[in-house]
Amino acid sequence: MIASSVCLAVGLALSLFTGGGVVTGILLNTGIVVLLATPVVRVIVSTVQYVSERDWAFATLTFIVLLELAASAIAALVLNRKM
Repeated sequence: MIASSVCLAVGLALSLFTGGGVVTGILLNTGIVVLLATPVVRVIVSTVQYVSERDWAFATLTFIVLLELAASAIAALVLNRKM
């Protein structure tokens, strides 16, 4: 969250003061990607933690959530290509 906030803040400041540019676009895009990846990373870390603790019920549930996240990302990519 901190990395995303820093990238977005610096990108926004550069956009306001310099009018944009390649670096500004990269910072803003990086901030958004990091922000969107945060929940996915949390689910991956939780799955690994539950497996290492041999808590199979929660490991299974978090793995199902991870599969749903992957399926929605793949569906979005497929639908985006059709448009």
